[in-house]
Amino acid sequence: MSIQLKNLTHVYSGGTAFESVALHDISFEIRDGDFLALVGHTGCGKSTLVQHLNGLLKPTSGQVLVDGEDLNGEHVDRRKLRMRIGLVFQYPEYQLFEETVAKDIAFGPKNLGLSAAEIEERVRTAMAQVHLNYDKYARRSPFELSGGQMRRVAIAGVLAMQPKTLILDEPTAGLDPHGRDRILGIVRELHQSGTTVVMVSHSMDDVARLATRVVVLAHGSLLADGTPREIFRQREMMEEAGLGVPEASRLVQALRARGLDLPDDLYTQDELYDHLLRLWKEANPC
Repeated sequence: MSIQLKNLTHVYSGGTAFESVALHDISFEIRDGDFLALVGHTGCGKSTLVQHLNGLLKPTSGQVLVDGEDLNGEHVDRRKLRMRIGLVFQYPEYQLFEETVAKDIAFGPKNLGLSAAEIEERVRTAMAQVHLNYDKYARRSPFELSGGQMRRVAIAGVLAMQPKTLILDEPTAGLDPHGRDRILGIVRELHQSGTTVVMVSHSMDDVARLATRVVVLAHGSLLADGTPREIFRQREMMEEAGLGVPEASRLVQALRARGLDLPDDLYTQDELYDHLLRLWKEANPC
């Protein structure tokens, strides 16, 4: 499944004294199998953009095409297209409301008119995907859980709809390091199992570890689109966008400035470690 943005523009309060252009002439494609990181400074339009991807917002001009169909077309089955694109907002645990974990996760599938057996199967599968044991947690109140567990319940509620593309707006916001690692590990597993992922993030280290592609926004416009290696080697551009680069990339530049022979496009800790180990072995042969 592909999602294509064509000349997408969104203006809030158009024609008034409070008019604000949130997005201007954005065009790019989310391809099947992508892990696309959407990055940019606060207020650059990231959250506005992701709300267009499943039709929560309508463009002022331009199009969002899902497998070639205009999401906002006059005769399109918007509900059917939305089912294929799951959106997880920031702090999704604030939207939990049912008396048990299982009932909360089942809310979406139940509204599809599925059988009780199918609903239970979807709940079980979604809970397994977010590493929550069904027998232990299904009948508990979601409000008795930790913050990280509540967030996983909220994500499971989206996964129970079986989307082909999962969009996450700052999925680790407000979590402690352990909770962050659990959520990011789950997102990685979902991508590896075939789900297309779009993730809004301010952490360039998370982006470096997970993304296959990076789209950079600045002041509502598309600034850059490429692989992490292509994006992170443009350090001046990233700094001007208020983002910086991963820690490993900064360390590479510091080591190169001291005369160490390292490629200038290393950006993950693992590949930096491998290069440093190789250099050490060359300098210290057995």
